[in-house]
Amino acid sequence: MSSSNGRLRVGLALGGGVARGLAHIGVISVLEEAGVPIDCVAGTSMGAIIGASYCAGLSVDELKANAARTGWWSVSRPLLSANGLVTFQRLERWVEDKIGEFDVRDLAIPFAAVASDLVTGERVVLWRGRLCTAIRASCSVPGFAPPVELDGHMLVDGGITDNIPADVARMLGADYVIGVDVFMPALRPFLGPLGQGIAAIETLVRHAGQGETECDCLIVPHMERRSYFHFAHYEQFIALGEEAARRRLPVILEALERAERAPAPPPFEAAPREFDHMLVGSRPTPTSPRPAPTPNIA
Repeated sequence: MSSSNGRLRVGLALGGGVARGLAHIGVISVLEEAGVPIDCVAGTSMGAIIGASYCAGLSVDELKANAARTGWWSVSRPLLSANGLVTFQRLERWVEDKIGEFDVRDLAIPFAAVASDLVTGERVVLWRGRLCTAIRASCSVPGFAPPVELDGHMLVDGGITDNIPADVARMLGADYVIGVDVFMPALRPFLGPLGQGIAAIETLVRHAGQGETECDCLIVPHMERRSYFHFAHYEQFIALGEEAARRRLPVILEALERAERAPAPPPFEAAPREFDHMLVGSRPTPTSPRPAPTPNIA
């Protein structure tokens, strides 16, 4: 689907990575500065938080200010439960306070969050309903935070099934997808066998869903051995995102310029397609005042 002026519609696929995901702010900052349009965003875990914030209308300066003021105590509390070690109920309140009380479909820029069904192992694309609940579900790492029960599903972190949701960005209408991967693995010899296990988990999550192969451009900040948990390092994470985006910026600009020089494509016509994912809630009827983000979502 192309925009009305013939340019490519650009979508972001923002991956998870806990505190590392603050690098997404740096990426968005560089893209904005270069005049690269952002027409839709699909996000997983921290990518969902940053993506939803931007799609709700927060500026880069506001994103940076939120990063500076937010830590674990802002979004979580210890939990004595067989389902998790912390509760993210405060995350929902944080989202409503910092972003606003939105239905996902009401954001200024089309957005979807990705979660996983803990029972079936299937990906769940959250494109409607309370934004704060969608974000909480996308961030709820199983074993660390309790699952979010929604419409009969036990939802947990989307990084299990689709860490870089490039095809979801395309479902939202993107022609050109820029993915951001902050899950770069690294061996930690000082941890012995545990370090090898952590590196293996990082690799599994990084490639979950194979979204990195579906991006037109993949931005990979150098995150080797960086902490996933130190939100106080937000300035470093944002700077790493900026550096990585600048390295890939010539590729992005050249692709967009080449598309503008090409003959105008034929008008977009919706065609039924099937995807190996599931959506929470039924698709709206033609009389619905707020249709699904794109008719391509099955």
